[in-house]
Amino acid sequence: MSDYENMTVAQLKELLKEAGLPVSGKKADLILRLQEGADEPAPVEEESISEDEEEEVEDDFESDYEDEDDWDDDDFDEEHIAKQKPVLSEEMKAALALRAAQKKGTPSFRRTEWFRYKRLSRSGWRKPHGMDNKQRRNYKYRGSLVRIGHGKVNAASGLHPSGFEEVMVHNTRDLDQIDAETQAARIGATVGGRKRENIHSRADELGIRVLNRRRER
Repeated sequence: MSDYENMTVAQLKELLKEAGLPVSGKKADLILRLQEGADEPAPVEEESISEDEEEEVEDDFESDYEDEDDWDDDDFDEEHIAKQKPVLSEEMKAALALRAAQKKGTPSFRRTEWFRYKRLSRSGWRKPHGMDNKQRRNYKYRGSLVRIGHGKVNAASGLHPSGFEEVMVHNTRDLDQIDAETQAARIGATVGGRKRENIHSRADELGIRVLNRRRER
């Protein structure tokens, strides 16, 4: 201890840096820290593994899972099933592509005073009325009006973005009237869960796409 007391603070800090210890505090703290560090046992060095040993470990790990039976089925996701595509002519494909391109430039039509009342923000478009209505008088800060110029390609009117014609169904009997090549089913909102599962099963048998199909649990 007398050796540390005869040293300067700068010399004590150099010893602490070499030992990898903090250098903050008074001279007494530095001396105490050096004494505690000298009493601690030297750290044991970890054994290094050579490249050949690492390859042997990897080979052992891979050999444990060579058989498919060793893997649990829960580790893999369900097999992806491709959705049905409609049978479309080249003219109809071009019309759908043109409609999608035009839709990017279409403004969002909002109801008058939609920003003032929450119930109006959740509703759809309504034609503005009133002699002094700013939206009807086409004030720019009130949003765009629905006009004939915003119409899309007439050939693709009413079609789903996938190209199918939507047909509303409420039971399995409605699926028998659907053409699987050009039409797709949309299940009504009032259909219950059990009947919905029956519609899904019947649609799979007939090869009909369900547009609002729910994920099965």
